[in-house]
Amino acid sequence: MDKLKKVLSGQDGHDDDINILQVANEASSLGWGTRVKGFIACFILGTVCSVLGVCMLWFPRIGLALFAVFYTLGNFASLTSTMFLMGPLKQLKKMCEKTRALASAIMLTCLALTLCAAFWWKNNGLALLFCILQFLAFAWYGLSYIPFARDAVIKMFSMCLK
Repeated sequence: MDKLKKVLSGQDGHDDDINILQVANEASSLGWGTRVKGFIACFILGTVCSVLGVCMLWFPRIGLALFAVFYTLGNFASLTSTMFLMGPLKQLKKMCEKTRALASAIMLTCLALTLCAAFWWKNNGLALLFCILQFLAFAWYGLSYIPFARDAVIKMFSMCLK
């Protein structure tokens, strides 16, 4: 159990590349119990926001915009929840790794563009499109943490297309 705590909190034994940001991160880091509570709270908040967003779809005229906003807030809260487990610095480093950089960039861009489409451009069709892209990018990003999952998905789709 201690090994799992160390790996998830970013203390996996690689002390050779410590810099000033990591020292500051460790000095202000939360205890394991607090991290788990923060993860659970953010994950539940994200799930509630996403479900609430789906319920907002049936509101006349403003339903799609409300869906886009709540769905985006839910995805952001879910992404933030994993930062509690790993720590923000390690999460950002993992998001910028070669295997996740494109999915991370698309996901964060779609988060911003969804809110722009809902509030600034007031285009519900674009907001819905960006929500779909958010979902796909978030799924692809999540699959990058499971060994060989992306390869399996690509193989499955290639078999379906034959």
